Amino acid sequence: MLDPAVPQLVVNCRTLYFSWLPADPDAVAALVPAGLRPHPDRQVFMNQYVVDDESQTSGFGSYSLTYLGVTLAGMDAPDGVTPGGWWTHYVTSSDRVRNYALARGAPALAGHTTITAHGDTLVTATGIDGAPMIRAQVRVGETGHAMRNGHHRYLTTLHGQLVSSIYPVVAEPVSSFEIESVEFVDPDHPIYALRPENPLTIAWGYYSPRSSFAYPGGLTVLGELAPAPAAGSQRSAVGVVDHPVGR
Repeated sequence: MLDPAVPQLVVNCRTLYFSWLPADPDAVAALVPAGLRPHPDRQVFMNQYVVDDESQTSGFGSYSLTYLGVTLAGMDAPDGVTPGGWWTHYVTSSDRVRNYALARGAPALAGHTTITAHGDTLVTATGIDGAPMIRAQVRVGETGHAMRNGHHRYLTTLHGQLVSSIYPVVAEPVSSFEIESVEFVDPDHPIYALRPENPLTIAWGYYSPRSSFAYPGGLTVLGELAPAPAAGSQRSAVGVVDHPVGR
């Protein structure tokens, strides 16, 4: 098992990353724990990516992964502009990656993601435990010359504490990009709560055939996870504690 305190690097993976407005904003907001605030329009984000070869990672090997979650207010990345996110689902084909992620507090599940090109159209598909869950179709252009770089911030829970990590990212997005459809195919699965509204409203996104990022070595504890509020009460705040931890 990989030590969750050790940082990991992934380079040149194929990545589709975008956000939408949900069909059921209240259901999305209910997935965020007390002490955190969902984005006012309840944006949902999803990152589907494929690492084709073990040479692209420092220790993960080849794998595929999809993570989804709720965009947060007041928890921005270091640039002060890019909003942080609360992971609700984290689906990977690799036992090694799943165990590493679980030890860092990610809600990791077994599953598989594919990204298939048909001319200028991409079809992505994510399944959980062998059952299809999400399918998206995207029209893309050529790889562009402008780089997308910065940091993402994701929050999760570990041993009853709210923790945060900052992930550096460098990507080469395509020159044109259009999400044509997003389907959540199993209404009986909890992930269905994150489905997009109809008609589809995309908040932002990109596709990159070469995207690189790192898992940092430590996590920052933000405080004890607050209990769910009683009906009619407001969510309590979580105080930020400057205390990096490895696991």
